[in-house]
Amino acid sequence: MMNYNERYITLNNRFKQGMDCHIEETGINIRFFRFNSLSSDERGGTLPHTDSNILENFSFEYPVFAPSGKSRQKEAILLLHGLNERNWSKYLTWAEYLCFNTGKPVILFPIAFHINRAPMTWSNPRSLMSLLNFRKEKYIDDRTISYANVALSDRISQSPERFYLSGRQTWADLTVLFEEIKNGQHPLFKEDAQIDIFAYSIGAFLSQVALMANEKGLFSDSRLFMFCGGSIFRSMFGISRSILDKPAFEKLQQYYIHIFGNEAVPLWERDNAFNAFLRMITPERFRSEREKFFSCFKERIRGIALSNDLVIPYHGVLEALGKKNAESTIQLLDFPFPYTHENPFPLTSKDTTSLNNAFTNVFSRAAEFLA
Repeated sequence: MMNYNERYITLNNRFKQGMDCHIEETGINIRFFRFNSLSSDERGGTLPHTDSNILENFSFEYPVFAPSGKSRQKEAILLLHGLNERNWSKYLTWAEYLCFNTGKPVILFPIAFHINRAPMTWSNPRSLMSLLNFRKEKYIDDRTISYANVALSDRISQSPERFYLSGRQTWADLTVLFEEIKNGQHPLFKEDAQIDIFAYSIGAFLSQVALMANEKGLFSDSRLFMFCGGSIFRSMFGISRSILDKPAFEKLQQYYIHIFGNEAVPLWERDNAFNAFLRMITPERFRSEREKFFSCFKERIRGIALSNDLVIPYHGVLEALGKKNAESTIQLLDFPFPYTHENPFPLTSKDTTSLNNAFTNVFSRAAEFLA
């Protein structure tokens, strides 16, 4: 059985953003590919003016874990991460396991304004000092404010629309990526390659919207495996020192539950992506359309939820998919050691045997479904 801690440390020592490398033990190459995001006119939905100046968000490199010695592949797995991630650290073991056990390349694609699509200053404590102090003075005694969440929290507080707009930009980027792969324009893949998705946390929410919108029919044959994801928006609880502080999360919920889509003057183009996003906000609205979609899709969806996950609770998954659909596709697991949504496989766990078993239990199921 794999030693999770050892693989985590080894991969993080070897992985360098933008630098191709070979992992001898598993025979996997990590390769990087350049991506240029569409302009707001091309994708629909205009970013706040200041966001349009963040060059890192529009031209960046994404890594692919690919079996070495193989020619262009006919299948791929897209791996989508969680909210407010600043690096690929915890996903490297995930990608390696999926690549090694399915024999398929795994594409790690960053969500807009995350990972290397964000300025370095957003994760530099020295650069964030004045913003952190400002926020602590504004919200006295709020212990949810931290260096890790202050950049995103401030951005969401200023403009909660950013949540939809960054999701929409990512969705448009994925549409371009899928087209590039299926048209045979990507150097790693054959024309009409099958693309499946492994999605964690908010990446699962984004995947649900993408599959529902199904732009240009590109997602018609994709399978989706969700880990710690799949909830209806209203039941997500993003207050965390590593995600959002309390004031920002409350503003986000207030805006999307009560205002978004109900503006006196329509702000958004009501296309497939908008409608799919709207169906995933509250359980009551569009329930029949949403559950009908997941019922038709249930053979191509699987997932794992965790009992102690406070950020994406299982009851939110039931609300999103419908009880019958969720119970037939999503397994509820628990681990015999302390864990959180943000850190499901903690390196600090003293019970390394249980940690290894938990990781293998989750990812062997994912690999089997996506193989």
